[in-house]
Amino acid sequence: MKKTTAGVSWNDSDVRATLRKAGLRGTTPRVAVLGWMTTTRGPVSHADVVRGLEAAHVGIDRATVYRNLVDLAECGILRRTDFGDHVWRFELLAAKKGERPVDHPHFVCTDCGEVSCLTGVAVQIVGNAAAPRAVRSRDVDVQLAGRCNDCSHK
Repeated sequence: MKKTTAGVSWNDSDVRATLRKAGLRGTTPRVAVLGWMTTTRGPVSHADVVRGLEAAHVGIDRATVYRNLVDLAECGILRRTDFGDHVWRFELLAAKKGERPVDHPHFVCTDCGEVSCLTGVAVQIVGNAAAPRAVRSRDVDVQLAGRCNDCSHK
């Protein structure tokens, strides 16, 4: 069944299938949180999710939203990242039908704090023997910082 509320839509049966595949129960709050996350582009904060669910007229308390975001990150459906501003942001990792999850760098605006995905951008990581194992194995998150287009025009 497709849910459409306040211009936001997701397919409950697809969301429940994703949860089952990850070994999670499809509780109403969890389906709503993951469903809303499937409508986002890029990393969003807990506050963004709460506001998005409120706008979609889905009544879930803030603590329940946060617990579900953490659960979804722990099982690999979402990625949880701090971009240096001490705000956890969550983004969908689970691939949509027929797609593979794409690992990509992020751009963080040093003025406004906006975070955006840099899909299609390649950053080469070259580690030597002295580099930490994570760097040598390329098991790292890449974040670029600078001024976004809007802030660079101010």
